[in-house]
Amino acid sequence: MAEVKTFTDQLGNTITLNGVPQRIVSLVPSQTELLFDLGLEGRIVGITKFCVHPYHLKATKSLIGGTKKVHIEKIRLLKPDIIIANKEENTEEIVASLQDIAPVWVSDIITIEDSLAMIAEFGKIFGVRTQANQWIDKIEFARRDFAQFMNGKPFQRAAYFIWKEPYMAVANGTFINELLKLNHFTNIYEGREGRYPEVIVQKMRIQGDPQVVLLPSEPYPFKDEDAFELGRHTHHAKTVFVDGEMFSWYGSRLVKAFAYFKQLQDRMEEPV
Repeated sequence: MAEVKTFTDQLGNTITLNGVPQRIVSLVPSQTELLFDLGLEGRIVGITKFCVHPYHLKATKSLIGGTKKVHIEKIRLLKPDIIIANKEENTEEIVASLQDIAPVWVSDIITIEDSLAMIAEFGKIFGVRTQANQWIDKIEFARRDFAQFMNGKPFQRAAYFIWKEPYMAVANGTFINELLKLNHFTNIYEGREGRYPEVIVQKMRIQGDPQVVLLPSEPYPFKDEDAFELGRHTHHAKTVFVDGEMFSWYGSRLVKAFAYFKQLQDRMEEPV
């Protein structure tokens, strides 16, 4: 008979599992990538259409919709043992509607410590503690190495936009903001109310006047004309296109992210 175990997710909710889960549905792209990197590909049965890493999963796993709108019946038919969700990516309504199907474990990632705690918990839940600890060690090493790389580099005022029409920027209480700090970017919108506030770009000069404007590849695909538009509302800020996944995906992606940040810092030192 399978051993019954209880686990607490990052919202403080307790879930009960009858044995080690063998059928996993993941509603979060970065957590799908982590599950794969933990050696759990064979147990993943359902993913979202945004779960693009590794790319071949979209051809081998059932697609259950997006992160904000899922197909409940498709998930039910997959008969999952556990569903992995995230507070920011998935709505409370989605989580509540899926709890009748299987236990739902919800992450809440703001800091790297939160990410490492999630990886450790996945190790316990899925019986892959050794693999989880290996990834934690890799991330910790990469973080220490990057901190040493950044030692002595100046801080620069920055604005990181995530959307247009209306323009929205990253503020405090977000994973992206934590990674901005590690890159010695002082977020001019950090003190704004809300995690992703709407901002009036015409006021950038008086609201912090960034030296750097960061335009990510996701969730909004910014273009050259956007860089020009935003740049002209600053005093000669450098507009830089960045890989949005590296700033917003947590889990095993962090190892690649720290290597990417070194390249980004080198780019920042190049003349305009």
